[in-house]
Amino acid sequence: MSSGPSALTVHALRLGPGEELLSSLVAFVEERRLKAPFIITCVGSVTKATLRLANATADNINQVVHLNERFEIVSLVGTLNKEAHLHICLADKEGKTIGGHVLGDVEVFTTAEVIIGEASDLSFDREMDERTGFPELVITARAKRA
Repeated sequence: MSSGPSALTVHALRLGPGEELLSSLVAFVEERRLKAPFIITCVGSVTKATLRLANATADNINQVVHLNERFEIVSLVGTLNKEAHLHICLADKEGKTIGGHVLGDVEVFTTAEVIIGEASDLSFDREMDERTGFPELVITARAKRA
């Protein structure tokens, strides 16, 4: 599934100590009624995170890690529609990285500087895909305004 080119609107958000990353991003998107939002970039640090690892399947979603230490956010990518689909990569104090699907409980340590893009001519939604067992991205063109 793909789409043609779309205009881009850019939003910036800074989260502070103690704020939860995923729920804050979802609230930001809902408050602004963004229809096709995605992460452009993010830098910052966290004190904890809950991630689903790559080995998980629709039948075995138990490949989950609960991290409780200080990490630098070295990457955050994904779409932010109603059922956000985000992947994060975190580096510990020795520079070792871990990454996975963001399940939540990602608590900001000092800051999270997030740049969010919105494809102005598109809408993102999710539908269950029988092939994967997960709700997958559905891209549709928005009706043109007169």
